[in-house]
Amino acid sequence: MYDYPLDPSWTTEEIIDVIALYNAVEKAYEEGISREEFMAAYKVYTSIVDSKSMQKTIDREFEEVSTYSIYKVFKAAQENEWIHL
Repeated sequence: MYDYPLDPSWTTEEIIDVIALYNAVEKAYEEGISREEFMAAYKVYTSIVDSKSMQKTIDREFEEVSTYSIYKVFKAAQENEWIHL
């Protein structure tokens, strides 16, 4: 287990929504996920983390602790109906 990168200024609901994206990324790597399911979580995430630079920072921090990349799953979702990395 590892610590998710979280912003202390986020509300409890926002933290739950961001963790839902982390879980979707984990699912993409571990068992596979549909584009629709991933993109739904990603859309909510980007409404919370609307700064591209902050998204890059979070992706880097998440990849450091989990070895999974939000960006790589997002790129795969743009090209595939089913994502499994």
